[in-house]
Amino acid sequence: MRGSFVQKRSLLFFLMTLMLLLPLGLSVKAETFDRNQYIYDYAKLLTDEEAAELQILASELGKERETAFTIITLNETDGKDIVQYVEDFYDDNAPGYDQPHGNTAILAINMQERDVYLAGFKKAEQYLDDGRMDQIRDKITPDLSEGHYFQAFSDYINTSYEYMGNEPNDSPNGSSDYGTGGSSEGYNSYDSGTNQENIFFQWWFQLIASFIVGGIVVAIMAYRSGGRVTVDARTYMDSDQSKVISMYDNYVRQTVTRQKKPSNNSSNGGGGGITGGGHSHSGSRGKF
Repeated sequence: MRGSFVQKRSLLFFLMTLMLLLPLGLSVKAETFDRNQYIYDYAKLLTDEEAAELQILASELGKERETAFTIITLNETDGKDIVQYVEDFYDDNAPGYDQPHGNTAILAINMQERDVYLAGFKKAEQYLDDGRMDQIRDKITPDLSEGHYFQAFSDYINTSYEYMGNEPNDSPNGSSDYGTGGSSEGYNSYDSGTNQENIFFQWWFQLIASFIVGGIVVAIMAYRSGGRVTVDARTYMDSDQSKVISMYDNYVRQTVTRQKKPSNNSSNGGGGGITGGGHSHSGSRGKF
């Protein structure tokens, strides 16, 4: 009996020790990751000088925004989808400006599948939301397609930097992110504030509109003031004396219209999500 008790205590001690050491092992792996490196050109798309220049640019602008602007180029992703690869990269390496799993923006491209994906974590998830990531991706995709990788990566860092300096609902020039008009810089030109010159905000227009609405309401009330007709054929019908013993409806025909549901084969979009480690993020994916 005592031997069984000792064995149970030993097993419990082993499990507790394992649970304590497991997070330590993960943190050691994260600590070995160099959070001061931002350019991972595994596909060798940049010269040494270009990679060094982008590293300096990401370091300087990232310091101002307290965000790690990271770039990853790949020839292949070990069979993973590019979104899964980026999520695992964030989970496993714990990048961030000043702490593990901190503020991080990631641009990743897979040369084999011609995939491009942008993701924002922590503060970057808010300031570089799906909509802003879509605009950044739209801006750099032509250069990626033409093989102008240094220009595309520079635009990604600079544009992300600009967005990180503005509230999520505003673009870098003080206008709204969303709308139908766009400037040459890729940002929409609609004013984020209320347009006080709009006719709907003029007092005289509101006064006239109130009179019109009031007149319509009064007219409807007057029209209905005579009461509704509630007399029908059944009002004067004696059902006990009537020779009508039954009523029925004939179902004549049925018409069914079929329409094929359009399929969505677009590879763009993707949006954000949550990593296997539980870190939420914004995102935008597409082809180049």
